[in-house]
Amino acid sequence: MLEVRAISVSFNRRHQAHNEQAVLRDLSFRLPKGQIGCLLGSSGSGKTTALRVLAGFIRPDAGQVLLSGRVLVSPDVMTPPEARGIGIVFQDYGLFPHLSVQRNIAFGLQRLHGPAQRRAVAEEMLTLVGLEGLGERYPHELSGGQQQRVALARALAPSPQLLLLDEPFSNLDPELRERLAQELRVLLKRRNTTALLVTHDQYEAFALADQVGVLENGAIAQWDNAYNLYHRPSTPQVADFVGLGCFLPARLRLDGSRHWLDLELGSICIEQADDIAQARRHADEQGRLRILLRPDDVVHDDECVSQARVTRKAFRGAQFLYSLTLPSGDELLALVPSHHNHGIGESIGIRLNADHVVTFARND
Repeated sequence: MLEVRAISVSFNRRHQAHNEQAVLRDLSFRLPKGQIGCLLGSSGSGKTTALRVLAGFIRPDAGQVLLSGRVLVSPDVMTPPEARGIGIVFQDYGLFPHLSVQRNIAFGLQRLHGPAQRRAVAEEMLTLVGLEGLGERYPHELSGGQQQRVALARALAPSPQLLLLDEPFSNLDPELRERLAQELRVLLKRRNTTALLVTHDQYEAFALADQVGVLENGAIAQWDNAYNLYHRPSTPQVADFVGLGCFLPARLRLDGSRHWLDLELGSICIEQADDIAQARRHADEQGRLRILLRPDDVVHDDECVSQARVTRKAFRGAQFLYSLTLPSGDELLALVPSHHNHGIGESIGIRLNADHVVTFARND
């Protein structure tokens, strides 16, 4: 459905060539029909620029964009936004305050239907997003979540080939944000709509998208599903951005046919062939490398000889997130059931229980 080929964008290239700033660097990815993709990155990573290129608001310096095999962007082609067959939901919703909800939704249908048909489509969209009976209200009479649904209904009304979502939940509170993301996924899947989300919120990305591309300095560091991004990150930067974790020094050791990692907390046997290959590739001549430990890889166990000192703690209802310091001074994180309420400065027993052994070179 969507194919992005080596898109590059630099700003100030025409007026201050010596001060050129590259925003996107050879950005490439593919999104099949009916799939939901996400460009995930921090502020300044280039995700909003990428969305504006797809929407037709920015002409890139190089590269191509194809939609259903049709070239939208190339060195010789720049299809205007209104001719692309793309819908967009903006971060601030972009609703017309002087139009009713129904007329907001029908606005993009002016050239497609007569008045009766536009009204029927608007009512159908209201039902689809769960706002039946609110068509005569105005945007200021709706909650933030309802306004977001109206913006979504308006974008879906013309049946676009591709739907772009520009951080659509950023103005909502966290609980509502996650719920709406899950509801939106169900709705898009029901309609087999191809969609691309840009966001800085990994939980929003994981709740909504089938495939996520982590952006670093204008390029995709890893395009993968949420599970692999968390458990099999391709770079330390991806590992650091997606989920919590710490890196500890370790040494690779071969004992017979088995591969072990020795670290301050003990030894871990590497069971999976992919993890073994990764560790062998990252180890230096002395076998030294780094291991990524997520909070769920560290288990609190009072019977363990290995001890760590609690330096910070965050209450999360069913669990505490403990920041721990080892005798060497290295730090790690642990999720511990909240009935284990240890004080700052207290030492607790810990052990490792890592199903996925993720390693990186010492100097990555």
